[in-house]
Amino acid sequence: MELQQMRYVVAVAETGGFTRAAERCHVVQSALSHQIARLEKELGARLFDRTSRNVRLTTAGEAFVPVARQALEAAERARAEVAAATGELRGRLAVGAISTVAAVDLARELGEFRRRFPQVRISLQTEMSDRLIEQVRQGVLDVAFVGLVPAARTVGVREKELARGELVAVVPPGHALAGRRWTTLARETFIDFTAGSAASRQRDDAFRAAGLTAEVAFEVTTVEFLAKLVRAGLGVGMVPEAVASELSGLHIVRVRPAPERTERVVWSGLGPSPAAVAFLSGLGVDTA
Repeated sequence: MELQQMRYVVAVAETGGFTRAAERCHVVQSALSHQIARLEKELGARLFDRTSRNVRLTTAGEAFVPVARQALEAAERARAEVAAATGELRGRLAVGAISTVAAVDLARELGEFRRRFPQVRISLQTEMSDRLIEQVRQGVLDVAFVGLVPAARTVGVREKELARGELVAVVPPGHALAGRRWTTLARETFIDFTAGSAASRQRDDAFRAAGLTAEVAFEVTTVEFLAKLVRAGLGVGMVPEAVASELSGLHIVRVRPAPERTERVVWSGLGPSPAAVAFLSGLGVDTA
């Protein structure tokens, strides 16, 4: 079993096809397919169900991919540790963030990190908090910036709270809710983040505290799309106050009792990579 074979399997699993995986890995498809077939023969099990339309992981494949990711991460970590021991910071810095992160200027921090450590490969993806925490736990991400209710507990990762604030409602200018009481929100159609996400649960907590229910007609994954729908008059949204102040063309409606929300940075419970240590140190986060 070779690391390159693992890398090919993970690429197919993540891209959903052999052609796209070959393009990602910069090899011809026949070579990638041959190496995966060799690995399947060695393992004595098929890792993918192949049809003319799609490629799906088998039960064996679902068991194999997380372990393969860990092996690839361990190999990458070993190279980075050796480089760090010789005074050179290399490897990768895979960062995840919610679309409403406001506690840090992430673009500025990543730009500064790249200038300081040009040999480190930086990547960034946006996702919902629960998914980001799981990816840090699995080693897919090194660091993630998430938003959670204050009482939320994370498992398998380490964390530091960066900021705490309230959620506010946002409506188009001139909306009838401007200046109204909190209870009137219950009669509005809501634009919310994906059901079950940390952001959605924060809004749920606010309504539960006030003894209210909400009709959620639109679910989104980014604050930018939420703001577009609100501007179009399709409903009311709730976002962190720090984020709301940066959304043009919207009016902030303060609510009581307002739900609290914390922004946290999380990293691997098994210990951060040298690149992650350097990045977090730049944010004033002690990982020791």
